[in-house]
Amino acid sequence: MELEQNQIVVIISTVLVVLGVLFVVILFTVFQRRKNHLLREKIKEKKRFEKEIAETQIEIREETLRNISWELHDNIGQLLTLAKIQLQNASPENFGEISETITKSLNEIRSLSKLINPEFIKNINFKEALSLEIERFNRLKFIEASLTITGEEKEVDQKHGIIMFRILQEFFSNTIKHAKGSKLDVFLHFKDDVLEIIAKDNGVGFNIDEVNKKGIGLQNIKTRVELINAKANLKSVPNKGTTLNIYYYFYQV
Repeated sequence: MELEQNQIVVIISTVLVVLGVLFVVILFTVFQRRKNHLLREKIKEKKRFEKEIAETQIEIREETLRNISWELHDNIGQLLTLAKIQLQNASPENFGEISETITKSLNEIRSLSKLINPEFIKNINFKEALSLEIERFNRLKFIEASLTITGEEKEVDQKHGIIMFRILQEFFSNTIKHAKGSKLDVFLHFKDDVLEIIAKDNGVGFNIDEVNKKGIGLQNIKTRVELINAKANLKSVPNKGTTLNIYYYFYQV
C-alpha cells in the first residue's frame, strides 16, 4: 500500500515537473515570438520613418529649387536689368540709386546662396530654416509674415525638424497660393517638455468637414506627425482664416 502511494506521488511529481517544463517552454516561445514581432515592427517602423525622411527631403529640395528659379528670374533678374538700365543712363545724380540697386542684388544673391547650400537640406536646423522662410516672404513681399519665439529654446531633433518644416512649408504654400491672405503669423512656444507650434493666416479659409470627407490635407499631416510622436490640429473657418497647431514632445517614448 505504501509502495503504491509512493509510486502515485512520483507519478504526480513527474507530471507536475513535465507540466512545469512545458509551461516554461510555452511561455518562453510566446515571449520570443512577441519579442520577434516587436522587433520586426520596430524595424518596419524605422524603415517607414527613414523613407518618409527621404521623401520629405526631396519635397523640400523641389520646393527650394522652385523658389530659387522664381527668385533668379523674377527678382534678381529684374534687379540686375534695372541696374543695367540705370548704368546706361548713368550720371553723378543717380549714382546712389545704382549703388542701392546693386546692393539689393547682392543681398538677394547672398540670401539665395543659403538655400542653394546642400547642407541646408541635409542637416536642416528647424528654427533657422523657419526664420529664413519667414524672412524670404517679407523680403519678396509675398505676404506680411512674422515669427515669434517664446520660452527657453531647446534643440529639436534634426530628422524630426525636417518633417515639421515640410508640414509648415506646405501650410505656407497653401496660404500664399490659395488662401489669398495678407498676413501669416507663426509662433514657437518652448515649454518644459513640449514645443507648441502655431501657424495662422487671415485668408479665405475653408469648410474643414468637407476637406476631411475628401481625405486630403489633414491625412498627410497626421501621417507625418505620428512618425515623430507629435500631434497636429488644423482649424479653418470660411472667411476667417486657417490655423495649424503642432505639439512636438521633446521626451520621446
